Amino acid sequence: MPEPLSALIQERSLLLRQVAELGDFQPGSISSPTRKCGKPSCHCARPDDSGHGPHYQLTQKVDGKTVTQSLPSVAALRKAENEIAEYRRFRSLADDLVGVNRKICHLRPVEQTGQTDQEKKRRKRSSRKSPAK
Repeated sequence: MPEPLSALIQERSLLLRQVAELGDFQPGSISSPTRKCGKPSCHCARPDDSGHGPHYQLTQKVDGKTVTQSLPSVAALRKAENEIAEYRRFRSLADDLVGVNRKICHLRPVEQTGQTDQEKKRRKRSSRKSPAK
């Protein structure tokens, strides 16, 4: 049995309130690469050594380009992790909101109104077609 329109409208209002309550958010991913510096006398030059790091980085697409930003401290890392988690929550809420709106649009009745001038012109033209010869 489909949900009544009033219940869907309430669900939409709840989702919109949840979107309004979101904190700071941004898309991206965090990586922690390790590197070898290239100095032959450094510990990282040993075959079994993992290298220097980890050095945490935030990678994002900005205006179609990949941008990587260094996260210099644990506090910066935690902040970025929280913003990414909040972005994922935003995306989930947005998907839910679109789903609820789709149901509302399907259930909402079509309002019957008079034809616009444009519709009347189209109708007259289509009825004037000459018979096929």
